Amino acid sequence: MIKRLLLICGIIVSLSSCGGDIAYRIEGKLKNLEDQTIYAVFENDEIKIVDTITCEKPGQFLIERRLGDFKDATLFFENKERWVNVFLEKGKKITISGDVTYPALLQVKGGKINDRLTAIKKELAPLLKEQADLISILRKEHKDKQNQTIEDTDVASRLANVNHLVSEEVAVLIKKYPEEEASAVLIERYFANPDDTRKMDELLAVLSPKLKDSYLVRNLEEYSARAKQTALGAEAPNFNVRNVYGEPVSLDSFPKKYLLLTFTAPWCDMCQTENLYLDEIATKYPKDKLDMLLISLDDNTVGVRKILEKDSINWNLVADSAGQSTSLLNLYNVSALPRCFLIDEKGIIILKTDNGIEIKQTLENLLED
Repeated sequence: MIKRLLLICGIIVSLSSCGGDIAYRIEGKLKNLEDQTIYAVFENDEIKIVDTITCEKPGQFLIERRLGDFKDATLFFENKERWVNVFLEKGKKITISGDVTYPALLQVKGGKINDRLTAIKKELAPLLKEQADLISILRKEHKDKQNQTIEDTDVASRLANVNHLVSEEVAVLIKKYPEEEASAVLIERYFANPDDTRKMDELLAVLSPKLKDSYLVRNLEEYSARAKQTALGAEAPNFNVRNVYGEPVSLDSFPKKYLLLTFTAPWCDMCQTENLYLDEIATKYPKDKLDMLLISLDDNTVGVRKILEKDSINWNLVADSAGQSTSLLNLYNVSALPRCFLIDEKGIIILKTDNGIEIKQTLENLLED
């Protein structure tokens, strides 16, 4: 999710280049598309480019790109709330069809990876549809927290069961197709867990040695290595950045004290300091015992400084100027926001969480007599 949000927030927006042969062509015919604006994000290891397309007819679009060497693209629909990934091959036309209400079931055809993934979607269609319906029910009911009922618990339980069944079926299919890159895609989608890489590592070992040079497999191996670097009990990765005041900050800036490293974003409701109890924590514990460093996905450094000037708490904050926050997201293998790491006096990670209550309770046990 973070990767997709970063793409939308921080990359070059352009229209398809003119002239030359068409290298990539994506045609779409979608049902129930309410917002007729589509964003297509093309990316490779060096650059990410967004094309903005408006459907000439409801749900129908054509995307053509003549320049660039891209491995995949992500198409965002419905004000960027839904998306689908496509894997690119030069000169290969790709078609996307289906009901945008169920993005996990959209049929993407053209190219070996897309064709295999679409065939797998058909096998899993009943489970994927039920999964999407349950998620939709929970989202609607959670908009009004005061009206949550016993039915909410039942829906959540059913969703957990469906998620488990989907994972089991996907694992079987990965083992069924060990020589196909589509299996690496499935591992990334369903088993890439920054807190526990055991299942992902197990399935990576199943893949054929013929895939060892695939960028998809390399990315997963790198992900697993980064996850192990930020596992509980691991030594926290060092970094050198500058906060919004231009002051250098590294792990060495917090000697012989606990550090609460928190990844946030201004558009993330659950990331706000009051929701994570950071305001309370900051005023409760002296800085010689506990310090904080906030990493925010906000590149408006001047605006951030003005906001901080009005705050009674002296926050130490790194914004995304020069890609600092993005580099730290990768270093700490953060895939969702908020994300908090509690690092002890010896530089060891002792807590990873997105739960403010858990942070409070842990600090009370550590720092209070």
